[in-house]
Amino acid sequence: MWLAAAHAADSKQAKEIRVLDLRDITSFADYFVICSGANARQIQAIADEVQLRLKKLGEHAHSIEGYENAEWVLMDYGDYLIHIFSEKARTYYDLERLWRDAKVVDFVET
Repeated sequence: MWLAAAHAADSKQAKEIRVLDLRDITSFADYFVICSGANARQIQAIADEVQLRLKKLGEHAHSIEGYENAEWVLMDYGDYLIHIFSEKARTYYDLERLWRDAKVVDFVET
């Protein structure tokens, strides 16, 4: 399902989509999908598309945080989490550095 989320983000022109495989380093999630949007409107559009596509596949988020502010939208789907950042917030929180021991999964943007 994380792959469907990554493709949904890609369809809304999300920038720098990264998928991190966390299975060997933590037990709270298997994957992170991390991406950026250019502005609040695009970040919300990415979140909406991810939610719509996953809902069609029978997946429902346990929680969605940060949607209104749209600096960092966190979508919790249990085994995988979707992080949609503004470019500024992504640089500030730098999840890729924080989780640098995670394996980067090859995701081919279309």
